[in-house]
Amino acid sequence: MTVLTFFLGILALLLVALVLLRYYDYRAEAQEWQRLRSKQPLQPARFDPVMVTELPVAAQRYFAYTIAPGTPLLNVAEIDMKGRFSLKPPEYLPMEARQILALPHGFVWKMHLIGGLPVSGSDTGSWTRFRILGLVPVARAGGEADHTRSAFGRYVIEALFWTPAALLPGPGITWESVSENVARVTVTKGELSQAVEITLGDDGRPVEVSMMRWSNANPQKTYRLQPFGGTLSDFRDVSGYRLPFRVEGGNMFGTGEYFPFYKAEVTAIRFPSPSPLQ
Repeated sequence: MTVLTFFLGILALLLVALVLLRYYDYRAEAQEWQRLRSKQPLQPARFDPVMVTELPVAAQRYFAYTIAPGTPLLNVAEIDMKGRFSLKPPEYLPMEARQILALPHGFVWKMHLIGGLPVSGSDTGSWTRFRILGLVPVARAGGEADHTRSAFGRYVIEALFWTPAALLPGPGITWESVSENVARVTVTKGELSQAVEITLGDDGRPVEVSMMRWSNANPQKTYRLQPFGGTLSDFRDVSGYRLPFRVEGGNMFGTGEYFPFYKAEVTAIRFPSPSPLQ
């Protein structure tokens, strides 16, 4: 056996391992997507403003704007989007992504960057996995408490603008008044808890969301609480809900260090029927 043959054999085995790992990840993404779809209620209740009369005024205004009376209360949404994403501020790359959001159960965000060296992968409540050229891992995290806590913060804040029915009064949901135009909701699931403040416009539309997120997106790469949030615009009617089709967000929101690394333009929002688990 020549040295060249030996190294070609090693490369072939490495390629097979990468393909198998990618297959495993694709399968995990599909299973998690199906699990979250199964959380959609089969026979949802319908929104009645009476449901929120005991909430702070700002929270009542938020629900009055985002959910029309009589709308089925659906807490699982699928979102298609395009836009720009930054891996290295201040540079952006075009992105396309699909997401399923199901508070308090989790989310899956499948994204790929267009242009430059292609990066693609997924982010969920359990893992972060991204690759170059669809095969070579460049980020692989998850399975530990810090990641879980950080991911929980993400899907709580996103539920506020894409699945408002999931934030109606109920177990694990607490609303507080901050001011006439600002309300704070705290979502609790087991040992996880996340507070998010939502700022309203004069008509009740949510224009900003902000929170202290558990994150390691800092020069020290150390997990700690730090500002996170963004702005919402281009609201459209979707199946009885008024939802933003333009979202910008990033770390250190509300400070001089804020940089919106995520600029999304939504192309479609659906409230799917539940998928039975296999």
